[in-house]
Amino acid sequence: MSGTSKDKARRARRSGPLGWRVRGALVLLVVLAVVTVWVTNMMLTDRFTESTRNRAELRLALYSGNILSELRSNAIVPQLLARDPALIGALNSGDFSQSSQRLISYVDEIGAASLMLLDRDGRTVAATDRNRLGEQHRNAPHFVEALRSNTTVFTTQEREAGGYTFTYSRRLESQNSVIGVIMVEVDLAKFERAWAGITDAVAVLNSEGTIILATEPRWRGRTMDEALVRQSPESAIERAIKATADWTALPPDAYLQGEAVMRVDGRIPFRGWTMATFTTYASVREKVNAVLALEIMGFALLAALAFYALSRRTALRMALFQRESAELRRLNARLQREISEREKVQKDLASAEQTLEQSSKLAALGEMSAAVSHELNQPLAAMKTYLAGARLLLRRNRPEEAMTAFHRIDDLIERMGAITRQLKSYARKGQEQLSPVDMAEALASSLSMMEPQLKARRVRISKILPDEPVRVMGDRMRIEQVLVNLLRNAIDATKSVAQPELEIILASGETATLSVRDNGHGIEDMDALFEPFYTTKQPGDGTGLGLAISSGIVADLGGRLTARNGVDGGAVFEMQLPILNETTRAAE
Repeated sequence: MSGTSKDKARRARRSGPLGWRVRGALVLLVVLAVVTVWVTNMMLTDRFTESTRNRAELRLALYSGNILSELRSNAIVPQLLARDPALIGALNSGDFSQSSQRLISYVDEIGAASLMLLDRDGRTVAATDRNRLGEQHRNAPHFVEALRSNTTVFTTQEREAGGYTFTYSRRLESQNSVIGVIMVEVDLAKFERAWAGITDAVAVLNSEGTIILATEPRWRGRTMDEALVRQSPESAIERAIKATADWTALPPDAYLQGEAVMRVDGRIPFRGWTMATFTTYASVREKVNAVLALEIMGFALLAALAFYALSRRTALRMALFQRESAELRRLNARLQREISEREKVQKDLASAEQTLEQSSKLAALGEMSAAVSHELNQPLAAMKTYLAGARLLLRRNRPEEAMTAFHRIDDLIERMGAITRQLKSYARKGQEQLSPVDMAEALASSLSMMEPQLKARRVRISKILPDEPVRVMGDRMRIEQVLVNLLRNAIDATKSVAQPELEIILASGETATLSVRDNGHGIEDMDALFEPFYTTKQPGDGTGLGLAISSGIVADLGGRLTARNGVDGGAVFEMQLPILNETTRAAE
């Protein structure tokens, strides 16, 4: 018992001085590390800050040189274009068909943002951007000042969308009289985009101290003091001061988005312009921190050796690694199971897609059958009426008039055959040859086909047709098919009206427009109107495919079919088709 106590005391005497020596070495190591890091930080910060400022000054000189070079290279362009005989001849003759193309050929060589030719009234008659043709610049400074000056005029104008437009302009003269103005827009915005990827912030100020170019869009149009207005003290600035005070030997010049920055100013030898660049101290801190990180790493290694003498955690770490390895193996097995389940789901999805494709084919066959039934119903109804009339005429010994009815029945039979050939356009677009169609003749033929229903309902029809023929490039049979559908829908819509009326208007302009208006109850569901199988009729009266088929036919012919409710009630359907002219013939 006494021997055990002596052994414990002996071990305590051996470990006591060793523990104090290790602790003293750790304290000395920490003090040495703090002093070394502090001295190194002060020396390297001064050196890297000065290096960063020198690079910022070099960049500023390069940026100002680029701007000056761009301005000077574009300054000579108006003087050269003002002597271009082609542009002068276009202004004298008023023929500007080739002027825009001529300006486009110049802009790639010059490198300007855009070129515009203005006539003496300030109207844009030629431009590299054809969307700007017809713009008025009568009161614009670049136009007014160019008319007043004999030399090239430079103007800066603020855009409504933000930013500034920089323009060189010069007047064009012919026989000592002003005939127009040539305008060249200088693309200085490209420098903003280039600067944004190199420098933290750049601003160009005019002679009045207003920022006209800046990598920060919110700065444009403001003075430098307004742009650098400080944020609330308790937010970004306080955090920036705390983060940079210990790492920068010089005070910051300004704060940009709550971060301390270095400001370098310079002059651009053009109209009193100046430039300012802002560079954060991040690069300085990164370089200083890189060296400090190496020093701290060295001290950390020494500290690790000291801590190793006090800790025996190797076994615990090995056990932890083993547990993590076992957990990773379990995660790997679970991942393999999830991959197998996902592959099974993908196979099931492929099978479901095949089933859905087959169902879609069956649905298409059903739609085609319903379409044939709907389109053949109209000629069959008309044939029944004509047969009844012919039977009555034969009984009254009027064979000539009965022959007329038989001729109409023959025409309807031909139309039924054409319908069965044309109805495949509902499933896919046809490839039939198109031909010129007189819309008035197609309308007359459709009204003739619907004549029995119109007479039976005593529908009052008013037509407004132009004096000149209205022709389109299309398929007359399919156009008549659409017109018959529209007339039949209009007749059905006026069943509940005591005095049914139809108004048909044919007009020509950029397109041929045929409108059919009724005085019925109007359209209730406009969104589903052209959907297949949508109908407001009683079961058995309609399939709901007429408007869907008609819309597809008009779309195939390059037009569109629209519907709306009239102001005085009823529904209005408009069929618009491309008018037949020389351009349409060439395209066909």
